[in-house]
Amino acid sequence: MEFNLSWVLLGLPLAFVLGWLASRLDLRQIRLENRQAPKAYFKGLNFLLNEQQDQAIDAFIEAVQSDPDTSELHFALGNLFRRRGEYERAVRVHQHLLSRADISQADRHRAQHALALDYLKAGLLDHAETALLKLEGTAFEAQARLALLANYERSRDWPQAALMAEKLEHAAQGSFTPRLAHYLCEQAAAQVAQGQPESAKELLQRAINKAPEAARARLDLAQLQAQLGQVVEAWDTLMQALDRAPAAIPLIAPPLAELALRSDKVAVTLARLQQLYAEQAALDVLEAIVTLSNADPSRQTSSHDWYAHHLDKEPSLVAATRWIAGEKLEHEQFHPQVQRALDHAIRPLLRYRCAACGFEATQHFWQCPGCQTWDSYPARRVEEL
Repeated sequence: MEFNLSWVLLGLPLAFVLGWLASRLDLRQIRLENRQAPKAYFKGLNFLLNEQQDQAIDAFIEAVQSDPDTSELHFALGNLFRRRGEYERAVRVHQHLLSRADISQADRHRAQHALALDYLKAGLLDHAETALLKLEGTAFEAQARLALLANYERSRDWPQAALMAEKLEHAAQGSFTPRLAHYLCEQAAAQVAQGQPESAKELLQRAINKAPEAARARLDLAQLQAQLGQVVEAWDTLMQALDRAPAAIPLIAPPLAELALRSDKVAVTLARLQQLYAEQAALDVLEAIVTLSNADPSRQTSSHDWYAHHLDKEPSLVAATRWIAGEKLEHEQFHPQVQRALDHAIRPLLRYRCAACGFEATQHFWQCPGCQTWDSYPARRVEEL
């Protein structure tokens, strides 16, 4: 068959035109897809900035469907689900990311960390612990250890919390010594509840050795000694606490006064508390002084005078209420009503307030029940802050 060059010459331009048209069609499709994906993404971002989370989620889902390989959109969607409390959907998003073989190691660790946060927020502590432990040796190690520490505290697993706190301290993530002492005190309380006072005393002594300047271990030890009938030993423990933990003197003074009455140590205790009160007036120290003064027959200053003395030092509605309680009014028949009104008015002033979150309580906490922060409650009442 004779080869016809004219057909080749005619076919080349035709092939070129067809190839050019095909490339243009592909480019138009790519441009259309690239134009649609960012549009959905920026739409979702706009909704998010306007705090329209429902619409933002719909937009991000649309963007993920347009480009399922984009991991950043998956992270954004998972975080949105978590913020809305849709933890099951957040878990599915992050588990999908972990199941993909095409993401980088950094994104895999990031997805693992996000999955752990999903479990924590959902209250699935066992799943959260498993997920966090997988982050050892990654860029998220420090964050994972802090989360594990909070997890162990939340589940009251104090031995594991102590191990994690020691790891964090060795890694130069801060000082956890006061917190370690609290863990020992918590374990001691559990031992007391189980009828193991000697084991509890050993744990409390370890806590004192761990953090000598902390007040809780000495207060708990004195309480345990008093329960065991070792009243003098308990009094000695609290007298030592006055020197080692001066910031906690208002917490120490009331139980110290009670022990002084039980151990016939009224005079020496009263003198010590008066000295401390002269250095820095505090309502609880004042109440302890009044308690001991009433029990000391040789006292020269009455409880009524002590409240007046406190009012000379600083204005105090609490002290004024206590003073009026012992005062004779001109219209004495109205005294009970006035006293009830004043007692009601000072109740909020007698609370303790967390310095971290502002949570108020009628009792002093070593760990805030609101924000879970340790040692965030000052030893002084709200009126004195």
